[in-house]
Amino acid sequence: MDRNIALEFVRVTEAAAMSSSHWIGRGDRNAADKAATESMRTRLNEIDFSGKIVIGEGERDEAPMLYIGEKVGNGNGKTYDIAVDPLEGTNLVAKGWANAISVLAASLEGNLLHAPDAYMDKIACGPEAKGKVSLDYEPEENIRIVAETLGKKQDEITVAMMDRDRHLELMKRVRKTGAMIRLITDGDLSAAVSTCTPEADIDLLLGIGGAPEGVISAAALKCLGGGFEGRLIFKDETMTKMNQEQLERAKKMGIEHGKKLKIEEMAKGDVVVCATGITSGYLLRGVRFTRKHIYTHSIAMNSKSKTVRFIEALHDEQMQRRFLKGGNVK
Repeated sequence: MDRNIALEFVRVTEAAAMSSSHWIGRGDRNAADKAATESMRTRLNEIDFSGKIVIGEGERDEAPMLYIGEKVGNGNGKTYDIAVDPLEGTNLVAKGWANAISVLAASLEGNLLHAPDAYMDKIACGPEAKGKVSLDYEPEENIRIVAETLGKKQDEITVAMMDRDRHLELMKRVRKTGAMIRLITDGDLSAAVSTCTPEADIDLLLGIGGAPEGVISAAALKCLGGGFEGRLIFKDETMTKMNQEQLERAKKMGIEHGKKLKIEEMAKGDVVVCATGITSGYLLRGVRFTRKHIYTHSIAMNSKSKTVRFIEALHDEQMQRRFLKGGNVK
């Protein structure tokens, strides 16, 4: 992959983050998501590449832009598959809560799993426990393995999971081991990535979340040297009723029901992943405004070089004025 394109993709997530940050705490999740999506699409279409959205805002009849299959870029240069979440954490922005980000993953055509909008059972860990933990193991065993590899006691391990009723039994089992739990209100992608950043103090991600976020998480952990496994679940949120529509869509995509997917099956070849903080969290700081600048904090990851760059940027006053009027960021 072109090493310079990663910086172009950072500019994409910066634009989406700045646009959606205008809606922090305003209680309008749809407006925040719309602002992020419009800015991300505009910025993508200014880049010298040919891209296709393989994970985006939904199917074409459900999303007006950044829908699955949409072509982006100006048509020049190499062809990439693009997975995007312009605003992971719409509720987080609407309520002014922590950990909202804008994120994008890219790889050469055919290398990112075209995951349906279904649920995925996930496990994510840092490099030390990579290849040692598994979805095939009970949660108690995975916690024991992580504690052993990190040289910690089990009551020093922090496990992240979505705060959902479907996880009530999992919460009980994790707490019986003595491990601590960090509950996530929206979006588990940041938590998955944070298993590879010690300062975030998350040792393991367990539980069921969105499949599209799972693919982007797999790409990010590939860059960071972490471990990730996922298994698609075609059921409703209660995990009791089968979703036949999702199951049929997965079959058309060639995805086997119940199969455990590893990183290389979700993100093949070289990948880059970029994200920008919208509200401050354990991975990235959020967008901030001063009299003359907009501050952004981003991460850019490259699987080929194993390079991880944290990028702080100050955007000028003219950009700020345009942004506050709701315009696209150039």
